[in-house]
Amino acid sequence: MSSLPDAVQPEAQFLRMQHVNVARGDAVVLHDINLQIENGEHVAILGPNGCGKSTLIKTITCECYPIVAPETSIRLLGRDRWDVSQLRQHLGVVEAHLPGERTGVTRGIDAVVAGFFSASTLWPNLHVTSEMRTSAHAALERMQATHLEEKLVGQMSAGEQRRIMIARALVHEPDMLLLDEPSNALDLAAQRELREALRLVAQQGTGIVMVTHHLADILPEMTRVIMMRSGRIFADGSKEELITAEKIRELFGVEVTLTRRDGYWHSW
Repeated sequence: MSSLPDAVQPEAQFLRMQHVNVARGDAVVLHDINLQIENGEHVAILGPNGCGKSTLIKTITCECYPIVAPETSIRLLGRDRWDVSQLRQHLGVVEAHLPGERTGVTRGIDAVVAGFFSASTLWPNLHVTSEMRTSAHAALERMQATHLEEKLVGQMSAGEQRRIMIARALVHEPDMLLLDEPSNALDLAAQRELREALRLVAQQGTGIVMVTHHLADILPEMTRVIMMRSGRIFADGSKEELITAEKIRELFGVEVTLTRRDGYWHSW
């Protein structure tokens, strides 16, 4: 374990990747990734299933590591090296599935408090303070989900579970919130509620990096889109530049018609 301190300079850039290649098993799934994201920025990473979006997120969170090469570097929050437990204090990560087998039989409030320990539930050896529970309640308020405090996560709808997992990621007030396909498995009403809740998070100043293949997930507050295809960055720019029928056709390989309403883009 590294003994590096966990302090971060306020002006530190969130992410800088240079010539990053990542393999999973025998296959290289990310190819020569060069990417910079500022702290507090709101970014959508858009692309078809299997294009490497989730692997990119896992590389940022140090779940996957790049192939070692002289030209390769990753710098997170101003530092080249992190103790993973320290890095988790600065990132809020929401994956597409529940974190751990015990989550389903855990109360909503306890699942959120467990975020302080990067745990799936409150195990007996964990010391929970009243300040932690106060912060967990505040995180649930941000997600408009205080009514779920006493409900078992396993008895919640997919939309309610997603709110709990986002509150869990926000409980320690991270520098950046990373979301992997947040609207998957949600019905239309739950998708709308989730997006509106995430808009409030963005408006309150938390940076967001969202992986998605749904155009409608791209919040009005997100000004930048990174498009990925076949493990490479296909395009990187503003929504106005990249959310066009021509670019979406190139990215997904299908003809589309686009409309924009209330700051959201939709395709069919």
